[in-house]
Amino acid sequence: MHAMDTLEDLVGFYRHFSGVEAKGESPTFVEWAAGVAGDEEVLALLQELPTAKRQPNLVFAAARWHGAPAPGPYAGLREVLLGQWESVRTTILTRATQTNEPGRCASLLPLLAGMPGPLALLEVGASGGLCLHPDRYSYRYTDGAGGVRAIDPRTGPAPTLLECRVSGTPPLPRELPQIAWRGGLDLHPLDLSSAEDAAWLRMLVWPEHEDRRRRLEAACAEVPHESVTLLEGDLLTDLGPLVAQARREAPDATLVVFHTAVLAYLDEPGRQLWVREVGELLEGVRDGGGRAHWISNEGGGVLPSLAATATCRGGEADFCLALDGEAVGWAHGHGRSLTWC
Repeated sequence: MHAMDTLEDLVGFYRHFSGVEAKGESPTFVEWAAGVAGDEEVLALLQELPTAKRQPNLVFAAARWHGAPAPGPYAGLREVLLGQWESVRTTILTRATQTNEPGRCASLLPLLAGMPGPLALLEVGASGGLCLHPDRYSYRYTDGAGGVRAIDPRTGPAPTLLECRVSGTPPLPRELPQIAWRGGLDLHPLDLSSAEDAAWLRMLVWPEHEDRRRRLEAACAEVPHESVTLLEGDLLTDLGPLVAQARREAPDATLVVFHTAVLAYLDEPGRQLWVREVGELLEGVRDGGGRAHWISNEGGGVLPSLAATATCRGGEADFCLALDGEAVGWAHGHGRSLTWC
C-alpha cells in the first residue's frame, strides 16, 4: 500500500496500483487503474481533488456507488466519472476508504495471543470497529504442507471464519485471547447499524471478493457493537484521553494500541510524529506500572524504518507486521496470508 502523499504522481500511483496492489486480486481494478493512468480527461478530473482523495479505492468505490458496474470494463467506470462527476466528486469528498476488514485479525492474532491477558484493545483508524473483536471469530491457518490449525471461540465455531495461509513459524495460539476492553479512534467512526454506512463498507470490498463480502456481512451481524467505545478524533492529537480511559476501566489489562492500513493517509512528517507520540504514550503507561504494546500493520513503504528491521522478505504488496517498532513478518493486506520472520 503506497502512502497517500505519493498521489502527487497520479499516473505513477495508478500504474503501481494496477501492476502491484490489484494484480492477482481484482482483474476489474487492474483494468480500471490502467485505464485511468492513460486517460487524460479522467486524470484532469482527479487532479481537481485534494491529494489524499485521489486514491483508486476511494474513486472506484464512489463511482460504483453511483452505478459503475463491477465487475465490468473500464468503459463503464469512465462513463460514470465523466457523466456524473459532480455527484461522484461529492461522494469522494464526504466519504473515506474506511475498509473494515475483519480478516486482518488473522494477521494480528499471533501477536495478541502471545501477550499476558486480559487485553485492552485500542485501534486507531477503527472505522466501524470490526477488528476489535479477534476473540469472536473462527480461524483456519494452513501451511505449505497442508496442515491446518483451527482456532474457535470458547463457545464453538463462529459464523465469521477467517482463513489465512502461513509460512515460517508464527506462534499460533491454541485459544483466543481474553479481551477486557475495546476502544477505537477514527476521524469519522462508522455506525454498523446504519444501512447507509454498512452499504458503503460493502462498496469498499473489491468487486471479485465475494468471500470478503460474505465475511463482512457475517461480522457486522455478529459483533456486539455496544461493547466498544468508538470516538471521533485524530490519532495525532486525540489518543491520550482514550488511553487514559482504557487504563481507568481496565487497569489490570495489557494495553495494545494497533493500526492496520491507516498511516498511509498521513504525510511523512505525520507518520514520524505518530511513531514518537505512540512511543511516549505507551512509555507513560509502563512508567505507571502498566503493560503496553504497539502493533503496526502497514504497507512496507509507509514506515520504512520498521520494514528495515525485518529478517525475511515478503511480497511486493505485503504489509509489514511489527511489534513495538520491530518487524516480525509480512501480511497480506486483507489477512489472506502471513509470512513469519
